[in-house]
Amino acid sequence: MMELLAPAGSMEAVTAAVQNGADAVYFGYGDFNARRGAKNFTREEAAAAVAYCHLRGCKVNLTLNTLLTDRELPAAAEVAAHASDIGIDGVIVQDLGVARMLRQSVPDLPIHGSTQMSVHSLDGVKLCADLGMTRVVLGRELSRDQIAYICQNSPIEIEIFGHGALCMCWSGQCFFSSVIGGRSGNRGMCAQPCRLNYGWNGKADEYPLSLKDLSLAGHLRELAEMGVACLKLEGRMKRPEYVAVVTGIYSRALKENREPTQPELDSLKQAFSRQGFTDGYYMGQRGPEMFGTRQEEREPRELYAQARSTYENGAENRKEPVRMYALIQPGQPAQVAVQDGQGRVAQVEGPVPEEARNVPLSREKVEGQLQRTGGTPFGCERATAKVAEGLSLPLSALNDLRRRALEELARQRQTPPERRREPFQPGVRYENPKEPPVYTVFLGRLGQLSTDLLRLKPALIYLPADEAAAHPEAVRHCQEAGVPVAAALPRICTDAELPQLERDLIALRELGVEEALAGTWGAVRRAERLGFRVRGDYGLGVYNSQTMKELKRLGLISATLSFELKFPQMRDISKAVPTEFVAYGRLPLMITENCIIYNHCGRHTCENVNLLTDRKGERFPVVKAWGCRNEILNSKKLFLADKQRDWQRLGIWGARLMFTTENAIECVQVLERYLNQGKYQPNDFTRGLYYRDVE
Repeated sequence: MMELLAPAGSMEAVTAAVQNGADAVYFGYGDFNARRGAKNFTREEAAAAVAYCHLRGCKVNLTLNTLLTDRELPAAAEVAAHASDIGIDGVIVQDLGVARMLRQSVPDLPIHGSTQMSVHSLDGVKLCADLGMTRVVLGRELSRDQIAYICQNSPIEIEIFGHGALCMCWSGQCFFSSVIGGRSGNRGMCAQPCRLNYGWNGKADEYPLSLKDLSLAGHLRELAEMGVACLKLEGRMKRPEYVAVVTGIYSRALKENREPTQPELDSLKQAFSRQGFTDGYYMGQRGPEMFGTRQEEREPRELYAQARSTYENGAENRKEPVRMYALIQPGQPAQVAVQDGQGRVAQVEGPVPEEARNVPLSREKVEGQLQRTGGTPFGCERATAKVAEGLSLPLSALNDLRRRALEELARQRQTPPERRREPFQPGVRYENPKEPPVYTVFLGRLGQLSTDLLRLKPALIYLPADEAAAHPEAVRHCQEAGVPVAAALPRICTDAELPQLERDLIALRELGVEEALAGTWGAVRRAERLGFRVRGDYGLGVYNSQTMKELKRLGLISATLSFELKFPQMRDISKAVPTEFVAYGRLPLMITENCIIYNHCGRHTCENVNLLTDRKGERFPVVKAWGCRNEILNSKKLFLADKQRDWQRLGIWGARLMFTTENAIECVQVLERYLNQGKYQPNDFTRGLYYRDVE
């Protein structure tokens, strides 16, 4: 049966989830999880939660799914070691460096790839498997056909989100909160700017980025049939009553092999919704009907009171099935044993029975006493007793034997498994290069390419793969000018879209293009498979030296550092492969599966300048992304030409100038300024996050 994974932001929520039928729960403790704003757990609470869950047959996953700096990794290794010691069943990660650390320090602890890894294709899943992961959480934007295809061909378990909040941006690719407010979603501190009001034509009078909550109630049997291993409920920031309601509804439906009833659907909506729910991505039906906002409504007191009754005051609604055995023979201590569904056996002995003076002990009486598991987490599904004739044993002694046997079984179930534990060793440090960085140029469209730009001889030029394949003359123009070309792969490409991309990449290989820029793990694997030498883009979330070493091990020839890092953090990273950073351009805030331009006006006007306005009057360009997606760009351009002293000594190989909304003349002016040949400066610019602390 498909596992049901429930959220737990507190010990009370753990109890609520377990008592309402969760097969597993997930929570975080410490500062290294994607819901740092949740109450989270102390180490002692985490150990108690694991014991509570394991006693009742529920697994526990730890969220360690944020990007970490080199200085944070040792503390994260301590958290992981403690998690392994207390019996955590799996760790959910985003950061490749964290995964590398886990494999070294707690090699027996299963690793799950977070949805923050932006895995949305079979190639991405296979790369996660190569990295030692046993499960991966797919992007919430995938359709039923895409999920089914991956499940059919995946070498590891597939987990999907089944209920809860939907992010507007592909998870792991959102920088809106950090760039605008200094609170990074990749660091567990998202401020949810997507829930605010925005608009067009200078008015912030709509909510074009606020999606309704996801609900796949109605598709549960289909998901199980296609091979989904785990259905995940979102909501670590939600109250325990919410967890109880949602977990209970999904648990009952799964166990009874049915879909939720209409009253249950009404309860889900009462518990929390944003003007209802959506299954738009799953059904392949993107559009404005997927959007909604939270309405001010009265707390569903009756529903929540009923929910609390399922887990408060020591309620034990959940009974783990066990089998009880008794052997009562003359001249031998009475014996009682209990066996659980996993084959654990606990056996205890009691007093020697005496000869009966009045009514002798019967098999039926013994079996009846064994079945009285009362307020324990166990339920006796079968009792078997072998009782010799003519013997007597006090019922109090039988009850004591039953109690001690169950206590011993409970102890066994709560005993953590024996696992290896090694000290975390950061390993060798690579010397930072001393040479000043070269300049690389990223063009968002071929219209920005010019002879004047090539005359300035950038070290490398990234061209969009689809446009470059369609215009081989542009590639030859660069090659004839002595400027190497790399194919910039789409940031998002599902398996259904893969054939077109592969045709483009094969055409570019035939033109002599040997390098590709990949920003997701699926794209990395895909480009390697087609014979490209791969450069890692910012979408891979390179935040520490361990990730750099892992990229080197995977064969990448360069990496782009996350632009959420400060300059001193960049300097401290050991450069295992040549390293780029983004030195100019409109930083990407979101890449969205929904086309918000079409949602607004009913037409695809992506070639025009579309400006999304926030409540403060800032205007964010919305541009076309590959596959009829949108990219929302920052209102201000990142500009560092006058700060070269600050970044030329960071050990960086390349400073990337990223052109998006600029015309061909502006592109030339910008590169000239960075080469100290001109006076160009944007009217309105930002220094990005390189001088700011990001939470």
